[in-house]
Amino acid sequence: MTVIGLDDTDSRERGMCTTYLATRLAERVVAEGGAVDRRLLIRLNPAVEHKTRGNAALALHTDIDPERALELAVAELEPLAEIDDPRTSPGVVVADGTPDAVPDDVADFTHSAIRDLLDPADALTTIDEFGYRHHGWEGGRGRIGALAAVGAWAALDEWTYEHISYRAFERCGSPRDVDEASVFAAADRFYPDAWDTVDRTERQAVCVPNAPGPILYGVRGDDPDVVVDLADRIESEPIERSATFLTNQGTDAHLRDGAIGDLRDGRAYRVDGTVANDPETRRGGHVFFELAGGDRADPAAPDGGIPGDTRLDCVAFEPTKRFRDRIRALRVGDELTVCGEVSGGTLKLEKFALDSLRRTEETNPTCPSCGRSMASAGREQGYRCRDCGTSTAEPATVSLDRDLELGWYEVPPCARRHIAKPLIRGGFDAPIHPER
Repeated sequence: MTVIGLDDTDSRERGMCTTYLATRLAERVVAEGGAVDRRLLIRLNPAVEHKTRGNAALALHTDIDPERALELAVAELEPLAEIDDPRTSPGVVVADGTPDAVPDDVADFTHSAIRDLLDPADALTTIDEFGYRHHGWEGGRGRIGALAAVGAWAALDEWTYEHISYRAFERCGSPRDVDEASVFAAADRFYPDAWDTVDRTERQAVCVPNAPGPILYGVRGDDPDVVVDLADRIESEPIERSATFLTNQGTDAHLRDGAIGDLRDGRAYRVDGTVANDPETRRGGHVFFELAGGDRADPAAPDGGIPGDTRLDCVAFEPTKRFRDRIRALRVGDELTVCGEVSGGTLKLEKFALDSLRRTEETNPTCPSCGRSMASAGREQGYRCRDCGTSTAEPATVSLDRDLELGWYEVPPCARRHIAKPLIRGGFDAPIHPER
């Protein structure tokens, strides 16, 4: 067999889409008498500086001769890749052999491309070591993703599906004609087997992109028949071609376990900690709070037992919409597991689990004699009533009325990263509160 990997052919401003070129290449392979057994869409590290929105690399598993495969790939990419954009740097890698038998170093490279920041030299070293054919344009940075796509079948063990419908190429850049009512009706019919098709609260058809590329809409889910069936029920302008991909979307493959104080920019983590201050809404509508590391809190301590001196800034940005209300409802002493990318020392929240909910707080006691609120008598001197002079050593404890429950909360579909796992897919270690 032959594995063809390709990446970095599109542009944020000018359009194009690597999935579209992979689909055209698959058609060309079949026209040459070959077969395409599998099409992979691999989401790489979402923190990469040069990425377009989804940072996708593609792989085709085929039986065509490797040398001819490279020729066909170059012939398809060269006229359509947006190499006039200085941020676009396409690459193709062709490996002979079965996809599940790639060397361990190649599978390890895939894991690194999903979770780390890599240099083109890292890819070229591995490509040359195993004698893979390759080609690059404008520096060929895309060979990083192309090699990662080559190793993906051996590296990854959780897969979902996306069915992508493409518009006529000459219509790229014009407004898309998609009947929104049909999208919402189809999404309701097939949820939760197909997810993130729409955002019901924001009334947004999430499956229809805004970028100027050739994708008309893309439907994601856990069942290949479901995503195709849902897509067929959407009423729209004419579809030029379509394809179904196996993908690591919706799997959280980018997350690694981390600890506050040991996190690095440009990576995404799953981190435990305790809320150390009241969430604050800042300019632009972004909501920040600090997460404390170290041992878990002691609820009996006067300040909720916030541990250690190590702090991590966490933020829910304005585009996460109603998710920010979940953050605003947090209280000092709540114990969390947070997930997201670290940038500039701040974790950009994708989801969090409320592991322990603080349900009481200390307050000034009420005077047992006159019923008025007592005041502090000074540091470690208890409380005294200013009206009748009654004193007491201990504060009062009152119950808190909380709007949150234990379990996982997530950003809404309109703000979800492609690779982030929607709660509705299950497999989480606590109750879930999915967004639709």
